[in-house]
Amino acid sequence: MAKEKKFVESITSRDEDFAQWYTDVVREAKLCDYSSVKGCLNYLPNGYAIWEKIQQDLDRRFKETGVENVYLPVLIPENLLKKESDHIEGFAPEVAWVTQGGGEELQEKMCIRPTSETLFCDLWARSVQSYRDLPKVWNQWNSVLRWEKTTRPFLRSREFLWQEGHTIHATYEEAEERTLLMLKVYQDFVRDSLAIPYVSGPKTESEKFAGAQDTYTVEALMHDGQALQSATSHFFGSGFPDAFNIKYSDKNNELHSVYETSWGISTRIIGAIIMVHGDDSGLVLPPRIAPVQTRVIPIAQHKEGVLDKARELTDQLKKAGYSVKIDDSEKSPGWKFSEQEMLGIPTRIEIGPKDIEQGQVVVVRRDTREKIVVSLDEIETKLGEILETIQKDMYERAKNFLDAHIDTAVTMEEMKEKFSENRGFIKAMWCGSEECEDAIKYESGGASSRCICQGEDAVSDHCIYCGKPAKHMVYFGKAY
Repeated sequence: MAKEKKFVESITSRDEDFAQWYTDVVREAKLCDYSSVKGCLNYLPNGYAIWEKIQQDLDRRFKETGVENVYLPVLIPENLLKKESDHIEGFAPEVAWVTQGGGEELQEKMCIRPTSETLFCDLWARSVQSYRDLPKVWNQWNSVLRWEKTTRPFLRSREFLWQEGHTIHATYEEAEERTLLMLKVYQDFVRDSLAIPYVSGPKTESEKFAGAQDTYTVEALMHDGQALQSATSHFFGSGFPDAFNIKYSDKNNELHSVYETSWGISTRIIGAIIMVHGDDSGLVLPPRIAPVQTRVIPIAQHKEGVLDKARELTDQLKKAGYSVKIDDSEKSPGWKFSEQEMLGIPTRIEIGPKDIEQGQVVVVRRDTREKIVVSLDEIETKLGEILETIQKDMYERAKNFLDAHIDTAVTMEEMKEKFSENRGFIKAMWCGSEECEDAIKYESGGASSRCICQGEDAVSDHCIYCGKPAKHMVYFGKAY
């Protein structure tokens, strides 16, 4: 029993120290670990399996909209990176440079890609001539390197995994439509597969991606009341393509500019899953993204027939299409239960001698720990129903939390008072001035503009800071 107690006590309570709780969960669930390369992670099997599920789900969604996968080099020559001035200025502090190769100094230094817009534009400048070559709707699954000073597992590391979509189109309208389409793909994925609610909209000018004309974001709220930018979709207009002289000839042989988009989601979304759904016992994974949906745990497995029946049940559920594993180790049942909870496996199925006699099993939900007795004859159907109920309930709980942590403010004093009482999002009016935006962030103790509210009634007609006529209503919040 002492070992089982220690297993649970290895996680700090969320309410006691949220940052330490997060670190404890990442460590105890064996999701990742720091490597000997400072600021970089070793993605362990449990963590990488979640990323694989994310990849599979999103890749299917992308391809349904006509996206094709490609892969471009990890190195970018300095002259390419400099072609778009706003872009290089935005990334300059985070760029890592390669200056030597094979013992010789390079004639031109190269950066390890922080993002790949310049590489895609360089390729398209050499391969796009006619309207028949358009559109290009491409994506790559890869890693990027950004020289971050402060790192945290999944949330911020120097090298991280992501996908980056890049497209070019013949018209402004078509590119803008693609930008918004990919935003919707992310919204649907985050809501339907990850069971995470969000606020979403365009970023302000100062918060846009370097070189973008418009940036749209999906912002989720963590259990500690801080926001996490979870996915972004960018409309570049013709700025990047023109810098690379990408032109196409139309049916009348006249030259035109192309219009570009870019969109991405990274492994930081795993951090969002942990912080939105996790509890003091560890991970709580939504069934649709969980690498293992159920773990079969034989009770009194030393007794005749128990292990055989548990293994038979495991095979049966696998054939039915479930992702299932059996824990037939020699650990005690209590330890096995704690481990299953730590890993966030959505359900466990307990089966012992009495269950076998009665032709039943006990299904235990990870999210609520509710125990459900299910007939062995009905387990294939009932398990699917239980998993879907868990998925729905997890979203509803997270949505209720988000709704309870969205407020409004008309004055700075009201905003400061509400942020001191309750972290989350505050909707407030803004005049559009970057000076006011900076002042709001400073006086509120670090609440930045997360995105512009769209399609909602204004809370007032004047800027919360300067009192001048307001142009936008904005979600403000403290963020990772």
